[in-house]
Amino acid sequence: MNKKNNFKLAFFILAFLAFKMPALAQEVLPKVAPAPEDNPTTTEKVILGKVLFFDPRLSIDGTISCNSCHNVMAGGDDNRPVSVGVGGKKGGRSAPTVWNSAFLTVQFWDGRAATLEEQAKGPLVNPVEMAMPNHKLVVERIKMIPDYKMLFEKAFGVGDDKINIDNTAKAIAAYERTLIVPARFDKWLSGDKKALLEIEEQGFETAKTVGCFSCHMGPNFSGPQLPLGTGFYQQFPVYKGSAYDKKYQFLKDKGRFDVTKQESDKNKWRVASLRNIALTAPYFHNGMVQTLDEAVRVMAKTQLNTELKPEQVTQIVAFLKSLNSEFPKMEMPRLPTTEGYTLVK
Repeated sequence: MNKKNNFKLAFFILAFLAFKMPALAQEVLPKVAPAPEDNPTTTEKVILGKVLFFDPRLSIDGTISCNSCHNVMAGGDDNRPVSVGVGGKKGGRSAPTVWNSAFLTVQFWDGRAATLEEQAKGPLVNPVEMAMPNHKLVVERIKMIPDYKMLFEKAFGVGDDKINIDNTAKAIAAYERTLIVPARFDKWLSGDKKALLEIEEQGFETAKTVGCFSCHMGPNFSGPQLPLGTGFYQQFPVYKGSAYDKKYQFLKDKGRFDVTKQESDKNKWRVASLRNIALTAPYFHNGMVQTLDEAVRVMAKTQLNTELKPEQVTQIVAFLKSLNSEFPKMEMPRLPTTEGYTLVK
């Protein structure tokens, strides 16, 4: 297919998506997350993955677990502008929520991980997160905790080689795919018209009218459900030059450009989900915006070139709160112990 035909195909796809956007924005959240063929979700993997997710011994000094930055006992993040890793080190971006992240087709703000499995490997060896020197040492540490052998064998079969970094990531990803939490809005979409307050319905209509769902479409309000590994990205800000750019340092981080080195990807980001956004302040990739109403004003101006009226902001914020999940009761797992020795010096 030549470049001209490629352009025509891309045009028709975008035109189709634009036509379908209102419908895509009104889909109920699925009850089951898709899993890759090489990592079907099983109860045994989920049990192992949950234990690994909560185990701080996967970090170099035994202080940081996956749950430290993605707290599933709350909104799935850490409510910090940027997360704090081992030794108090800080990264440059805010931690996204892990709730419903299984419906994202790429992971991290810049989309550098195609799957949850790939994402799970990153923080383990990131020097400002869990800071293990390499994945080999992660595996060696897990092997030094006796009861992990049993958990890995239940999840992946018998054998000394079952404890490896790929299976570690697969188990964590399998657990994360169970973190699916619908909201009152889903009940409303399913026909329970008493599930939303009048102002929340007004906010939904206002968000639709001003154009929020041109990006925040689909069941997860994070874009269309593209093939795994294909990200849905947007320039941020689209309309540069507002006072917000300087106030919140939006242009300082180049976003996806750091991954691809393509000029067209400067300040491009994976479109974030709106679900549980009211619970995951502060906002945007750098966590510079403290409140939800300010985030709504920022998005309207930078992405839609629109100045919202105060009542429109109030309505949209009310709608966004209807996307707060109805969380299940959560219990922390019992971690495998070591008897008579420690792994952390």
